[in-house]
Amino acid sequence: MSRAFCILLVDDDVSLLRLLSLRLEAAGYQAVCVDSAEAALQWLSSKRADLIITDLCMDGMDGLSLFGKVQQIYPGVPVIIMTAHGSIPDAVAATQQGVSSFITKPLNRDQFMQAISDALQNAPRKEADWRAEIITTNTRMEALLGQAQRVAKTDVSLLITGASGTGKELLARAIHKASARADKPFVAINCGALPEHLLESELFGHVKGAFTGAINAHQGLFLAADGGTLFLDEVGDMPLTLQVKLLRALQDREIRPVGSTRSQPVDVRVISATHHHLEDAMKQQRFREDLYYRLKVVKLELPSLAERAEDIPALVRYLLERKHDIPVKGYSPEAMQLLAGAPWPGNIRQLINVVEQTLALATSPIIPAALVAQALENQADYLPSFNDARAEFERNYLAKVLAIAEGNVAQAARIAQRNRTDFYKLMSKHGLEAGAFKET
Repeated sequence: MSRAFCILLVDDDVSLLRLLSLRLEAAGYQAVCVDSAEAALQWLSSKRADLIITDLCMDGMDGLSLFGKVQQIYPGVPVIIMTAHGSIPDAVAATQQGVSSFITKPLNRDQFMQAISDALQNAPRKEADWRAEIITTNTRMEALLGQAQRVAKTDVSLLITGASGTGKELLARAIHKASARADKPFVAINCGALPEHLLESELFGHVKGAFTGAINAHQGLFLAADGGTLFLDEVGDMPLTLQVKLLRALQDREIRPVGSTRSQPVDVRVISATHHHLEDAMKQQRFREDLYYRLKVVKLELPSLAERAEDIPALVRYLLERKHDIPVKGYSPEAMQLLAGAPWPGNIRQLINVVEQTLALATSPIIPAALVAQALENQADYLPSFNDARAEFERNYLAKVLAIAEGNVAQAARIAQRNRTDFYKLMSKHGLEAGAFKET
């Protein structure tokens, strides 16, 4: 098992690095040696370590400063600091900041190996396990995954935000896999896909005869996820009346099926997601503030694909590897350059769409740039989600009406046949300012 662990050694004493690497490799670990904190950060920008062992005193950045940087990149990775200038104040300062252990030189072999064994008890699980389907070397994504793994060990509610297509459900599933609930159900529902009465029944269940058409009792997703994780996608689209019932279920840890007079206890971990700005929705009284804070004990915000463009080549290769029945071996360098430089408004979902198009039309083992350019030009063929399309239509319509009314909100509201208060709320929702449409 130890052979799976990669240990990054950081020290400006080259001879000590050589000695420690031999000792670690003899014990079955993979050792990587660098002679400065700066070199360590460079290595970490593209690779992962299970444990970092660094000297405290080095030219340039010292060991504690390196630890601070590591916390931003891999918050879950343990760090051991070693020094020939050890003192009680140094050790106390280091351990208070979260350093796994603080050991002094000359190193005692048994104590050194024991410190490594202890530190690796808290090492992040390997990519082949919980985060296997999340392909990234982006520092912001790695920091987010470190936070996700830490919070996965708790039962607190999570709110995942980010644009459509960024992989919110994928992250939720990964958190479930990293949790103690991994062997229990993961149940997902899109809260914007069903009308209110059906959504209530889907979440809480119903008894036989509860409403017209309820010819049989229905369990509901809360009970289906009992012991596991319930993922509420697009929770920002949930009607206000149903938000009250969801809040009560979360507070009381019990649900009452539609048409029933008896409540049933449930044990679920709730992860919710939205591409809306719920803070704005609360101001507009479209989302309950008490429910927001109940759902958002921890908030994780996924970056857009354009913000992690360095991941695109690896994502494309991953998508290709999953296609076992095609003769395509890869993309030309020019084609990959086009993919990496595209804006990707639909994020990873759109990238998958483009890869599928190019694979379907490929006539050679290496996909050329011309085929990628053709797929990227056909963006009109890319269909956004219903919620995204509706939001885009709303914003464009409001902008057009405001332009006709030259920024006069009262007149624009009359054209749109909405009252002025509702019109202001819609403007706020889409970030529109009347002044931008007034002639100067």
